Amino acid sequence: MRHPSPSRLLSAGTAALLILPFLTHPAVGQEAKVKNFDLLTGESAMGDWTTDAPGVRRKLTLKDLPPPNEKQSVRNQPKIVKRPEDAWPKVPEGFKVDLHAADLKKPRVLVTAPNGDIFVAESKSDRITVLRDNDGDGKADASEVFSTDLKQPFGIAFYPPGNKPTHVYVANTDSIVRFPYTKDLMKAQSKPEQIASLSGGGQLTGGGHWTRDIVFSKDGSKLYASIGSKSNASDDEVENDRARIFVMKPDGSDMKVFATGIRNPVGLAIHPITGDLWTSVNERDEIGDHLVPDYVTRVKEGGFYGWPWYYMGGRQDPRHPGKHPELKAKVITPDVMLQSHSASLDLAFYNDDQFPAQYRNSAFAAQHGSWNRTRRTGYKVIQIPTNDGAATGEYVDFLTGFVTADGDVWGRPVGVTVAKDGALLVSDDAGDCIWRVSYKGKLLVPAPPKAP
Repeated sequence: MRHPSPSRLLSAGTAALLILPFLTHPAVGQEAKVKNFDLLTGESAMGDWTTDAPGVRRKLTLKDLPPPNEKQSVRNQPKIVKRPEDAWPKVPEGFKVDLHAADLKKPRVLVTAPNGDIFVAESKSDRITVLRDNDGDGKADASEVFSTDLKQPFGIAFYPPGNKPTHVYVANTDSIVRFPYTKDLMKAQSKPEQIASLSGGGQLTGGGHWTRDIVFSKDGSKLYASIGSKSNASDDEVENDRARIFVMKPDGSDMKVFATGIRNPVGLAIHPITGDLWTSVNERDEIGDHLVPDYVTRVKEGGFYGWPWYYMGGRQDPRHPGKHPELKAKVITPDVMLQSHSASLDLAFYNDDQFPAQYRNSAFAAQHGSWNRTRRTGYKVIQIPTNDGAATGEYVDFLTGFVTADGDVWGRPVGVTVAKDGALLVSDDAGDCIWRVSYKGKLLVPAPPKAP
């Protein structure tokens, strides 16, 4: 394998960090011992960060939801602090956490290239960076800025899906662009080619939720793109063509609405077996600590998920009394309801054999953390089990520990991807780093079949 020139090496500060042996926390150790938790339901499932731990299981249902309470709405922004010396992410028994890369610039979405390179969206810097692990030790030791000809890039996808892509697509906040791609390419060789506009015609008039994710269907015939709302819960004309998911051909033509009423579908992913489209969603704020639950769900073509007039099974938003009664019965209840205001961001399905069998074909979703809640929630990565391609309705804390005993926050997960060796990589835009979670325990049960 060729090695990059010195200009492509990481900064001296990053390199100094990465040569330390795995940077595993010396006091806590590499494994967090946790018991097999009972399933939390009802009010117990709503909890806060003090009830988080690897292995904690939660399941929320429609009957658990309280009535709206606008007076309960609070502004409780997290206090971001430097990681304390005695702090390290916590994972289930048999797993360990290492630092894959440091000194990044607010890393967001992560996507693994077929050769194992990690493409990182550094959205605030208007660039995509590529990380490479040359010696296979689990730590990035080479870095290259792929392109800076971008505008708040977020979603990244390779086309066609599989081992021999010809292009890498990037979702800017106002467009979808693509670059020619060949194996081992770390720096774009041309300017981006725009294949779809995400502005004009009432669509994306600016402001509000700026992230745009993209993903190709399993066979590569369709490209999906997500667009969040501008507001919290407004139905003004400015929201036309927002809060929805679009579908188009790979060249950007024949763009159509796929699903609506999804306030902010931050992350998109394709189930590795069924090929179904899934999304991770930030729901609305300001009607109570426990409303409205964020969620992860399969997305039905033509489906309506309620925003802004309804939520969760046709409940009317109190800010829109009596509006659109004809839509109430059409509201789809999402598959997995999460603790409200967790800010569920990126997600990825696990389709490898490094982790134990119970993780195969599960989704992992990053919870960036709350602001509109009296007691903090989020600041973790959760596992969402599936059975024959359908969610069970529960979710499990997987990567936790980003909040101090005083309630300060030192880590905020954003992006999730499965590395070529089967480890799970998680970007942290508070710590400007990427964490690597690997399994070192003994596999006792064969995993389900791996998707082709």
